Amino acid sequence: MTTQTPDPHLLPTWTWAVPLGAIVLLLAKLLLTAGMGGIWLDLLALVTLFATVFASVHHAEVIAHRLGEPFGSLVLAAAVTVIEVALIVSVLLTGTEGANEIARDTVFAAVMIVLNGIVGLCLLSGGLRYHEQGFQIHGATGALGVIGTLATLALILPNFTEAVPGPVYSPAQLFFVGTVSLVLYGLFLFVQTMRHREDFLDSKLDTSATPHHTAPGMVVLASAILLAVGLACVIFLAKSLTPTIELAVLTAGLPSAFVGVVIATIVLFPEGLSALRAAKANNLQTSLNLALGSALASIGMTIPAVAAVSLLIGMPLALGLEGEHIVLLVLSLFICTLTLATGRTTVLQGGLHLVIFAAFLVIAAVP
Repeated sequence: MTTQTPDPHLLPTWTWAVPLGAIVLLLAKLLLTAGMGGIWLDLLALVTLFATVFASVHHAEVIAHRLGEPFGSLVLAAAVTVIEVALIVSVLLTGTEGANEIARDTVFAAVMIVLNGIVGLCLLSGGLRYHEQGFQIHGATGALGVIGTLATLALILPNFTEAVPGPVYSPAQLFFVGTVSLVLYGLFLFVQTMRHREDFLDSKLDTSATPHHTAPGMVVLASAILLAVGLACVIFLAKSLTPTIELAVLTAGLPSAFVGVVIATIVLFPEGLSALRAAKANNLQTSLNLALGSALASIGMTIPAVAAVSLLIGMPLALGLEGEHIVLLVLSLFICTLTLATGRTTVLQGGLHLVIFAAFLVIAAVP
């Protein structure tokens, strides 16, 4: 993972100016009378939102570069998952119609975007440039196994339980699924960072070497503070834009579930670019660590969080997927298994994943 910082002893001006600008914009939206600014203020907020996400990911990369792999990928995954959880919980707490489905729609969209969109682009771009790319089989397949297990428990099994009719878990079942999701994700982190860390390192690199251009302690500390500020700004900006996003989706004639696709795209876009950069640099291992790690965090951290909120406020969660979405999820997991089984990838695998991703977008827009 590389950080685009010309001087490791300094932070680029935009990386601290953007979060400060986001704070000013949030104060402006808070102080202005309702309706003032209108669409132009929302457009400015949207641009600021994306800029703040990129600034936050930059600071996460500074910290990640200091920590090294695979800890660096975990920092990025945690950063985007905090945003995702906050957005889902904020929608849940509104109690509006369809709010109990936002967790399912967002988590499913995140998994499909990662397994097919991000992975597909990484494999295609890497294959076009290097013909073949290699990675550690044990680490990649281990991550996929956890993703498959958690996705099945959280998104498919609710359709077939009998305690509560419909795609909903009973409180006891929801507590169990939330608990085992957190435990299994914690077990994966233990394996990735301690017990079998070597399975997630690029075999081409000399892991004993000291990373070049590592930022000094004060810069890392500043990045940690700015990362926290940036994440808070992203959460509040996205929350303020949620009604506008929902209105835009409905105005475009798209189903309400497409809001989950928009939220997942916003939080995964910068990390997807980081993974794509790594693939283009012939570092597919880091690319897969980023992609699969974000999908794991999306399920392993989001499901327990929304389960806790659901149990506290007494709102049943509709987690079970529709039939066509189950087909796409199973197909994605099957093709990912074939892709990661050999430890070598070409443009063919990238094309397969992108076709599935295109099918997901079409079904999401036209169920």
